[in-house]
Amino acid sequence: EPAFTGIARLVKGVMDRVGALVLLVITAPLMLGLAIAVRRDGGPAFYTQTRTGKGGELFRMVKFRSMVVDADQHRAALASVDEGAGPMFKLRQDPRVTPVGRWLRRYSLDELPQLFNVLAGSMSLVGPRPPLPEEVAVFTRDAHRRLLVKPGITGLWQVSGRSDLSWEESVRL
Repeated sequence: EPAFTGIARLVKGVMDRVGALVLLVITAPLMLGLAIAVRRDGGPAFYTQTRTGKGGELFRMVKFRSMVVDADQHRAALASVDEGAGPMFKLRQDPRVTPVGRWLRRYSLDELPQLFNVLAGSMSLVGPRPPLPEEVAVFTRDAHRRLLVKPGITGLWQVSGRSDLSWEESVRL
């Protein structure tokens, strides 16, 4: 179990929040343009989803919307073609992704609004991706280790291969 206390924990928390604030200021014009582009696709610019954070705490994660408005209702119909590793649902050519969403995802720009989650303290800049509650429900004991630390916008999993990794390798990273 990670022992992250005292001054190290304080420094990490301050660095996360100051870093998120600086990145939000720097990317504000870009984020405004992206929000306008997503809105032109129809529907809201942002998408919020319940995710599982440190210690199993649920929080609302915010992203730029990259799928059609009612995408969650269509997920069950796509379960038979799921390409995800382990409990993660993933489709390389997901028909629910909008044209703007495809571009946002290619460059991970849909993740930029998560800087607000970092600023609020529910996420970190670096850490494991926050899983969905239904993924956590089927986690093995090893996978539950991910819940010992604050989830992050990016981490080893994301820079080491993302969806191309096996579930075991994703958990290890």
